[in-house]
Amino acid sequence: MSLTKVICFANNKGGSGKSTTCANVGYEMSRAGKKVLLVDGDMQLNLTLSYFDEEKALAFVQSEKTIYAAITKQKDLTDFIIPTAYEGLDLIPSSTLMSSIEFELFPKMQRELILKKCLSRIVASGRYDYILIDSPPTLGCWVMNIMCASDELIIPVEASPWGLFGLANMFDFVQQIQSIAPQIRLLGIAITKADERKKYFKQTLESLASYDELTVFKTIIRIDSSIEWSQDNSCPVGAYKRSSRSAEEYMNLAKEIMEYVSR
Repeated sequence: MSLTKVICFANNKGGSGKSTTCANVGYEMSRAGKKVLLVDGDMQLNLTLSYFDEEKALAFVQSEKTIYAAITKQKDLTDFIIPTAYEGLDLIPSSTLMSSIEFELFPKMQRELILKKCLSRIVASGRYDYILIDSPPTLGCWVMNIMCASDELIIPVEASPWGLFGLANMFDFVQQIQSIAPQIRLLGIAITKADERKKYFKQTLESLASYDELTVFKTIIRIDSSIEWSQDNSCPVGAYKRSSRSAEEYMNLAKEIMEYVSR
């Protein structure tokens, strides 16, 4: 039986830090000695661009070495895996063509389970300890696919005045998914882009505390220019500047996530 855990990062609100959190948590997991596969499920390619420059990312699109090509043709994802520059860390790139994925999925039989089927061989092989999937900021059939393929869900939430907007809709969506994919569990909320000097940071914590039985990870990801510089250099912040505050925060968040998953 495979011990691979599939974790998705999702939030229907854009700008919540999904891709950044997914990219950096995956890197820190690999530094901890885990085998990690990152799956970029967003048409913006931000997860792919976290590890490859724009030229290489577009080359993947042209060669059809992307999640879009695999899903539309319902192919095993094994042949779409790209090694990154970091040991134990691989990636399945996204494509700008993902903008039409909802249209492509609509006529398919059991369309909500296509990603799970395409991932099944990789999961069963036990090749990876963790598979991390980045999601687009929507609540459509593709995100349903991602959640149906996952064991755990992490919702990154930006500590801003509008950061919690739509969170109730997100919770309702997860409940609907659990009716057809009962294995998925909301692992917790990851607070991102936090500025502890601002009043809305405290308001975010208080609002999240009002939800019953909701886990909020203790590690908070604060605003740090090192994150932007690492993105500009197409690498995780821990590789760009190991001594940075955010590198330590992502390392601690990765440890926390692995601890929660093992419970």
